[in-house]
Amino acid sequence: MFERFTKDARDVVKDAVAQAGRTDAARVGAEHLLLALLGREGSRASFALTALGLDDRRAPVREALERARRRGGLTQAETDALAGLGIDVPEIVARVEETHGPGALSGERPRTRWRGHRPFDRAAKDVLARALRTATARGHRHIGDEHLLLALTARPGVPAEVLADHGVTHASVIRVLYGDGEAKAG
Repeated sequence: MFERFTKDARDVVKDAVAQAGRTDAARVGAEHLLLALLGREGSRASFALTALGLDDRRAPVREALERARRRGGLTQAETDALAGLGIDVPEIVARVEETHGPGALSGERPRTRWRGHRPFDRAAKDVLARALRTATARGHRHIGDEHLLLALTARPGVPAEVLADHGVTHASVIRVLYGDGEAKAG
């Protein structure tokens, strides 16, 4: 599949691996793919993000992803649902971090040194597979970073929720990239 990736898409994947390395994550996740996309310039995905007004809001998006990581990857919707059951996730996070340190619920174990290949988690693999399906459904022979962005917005989870909170939805990305309102193979 990677032979079909454009240079921009390959660079996003490489940067996602680097993003995971910066936080000492055991696996590359969908949130790392989003962080890598946020750092792009001059590509189709960066054009779409800028056109949708995300240029000035990239820092708040990064902060929202960090908050979700500290919550153990729970979306805000999941946190709100738990609150409805009387479970105060921010209080739990605060208590755990007070005892075990910041990011203790992230599921990442501190490493002295990473050796070998950093694998992709299920969510990241799903994003890559969705990007392939999106490109194929549109009749595109190559997978670009715009297909990765479309896949991130189509897949339920923290990256899609954070982007939607900042005005970037699957439908809006399609509209900016292709000028149509239909959500083909998202």
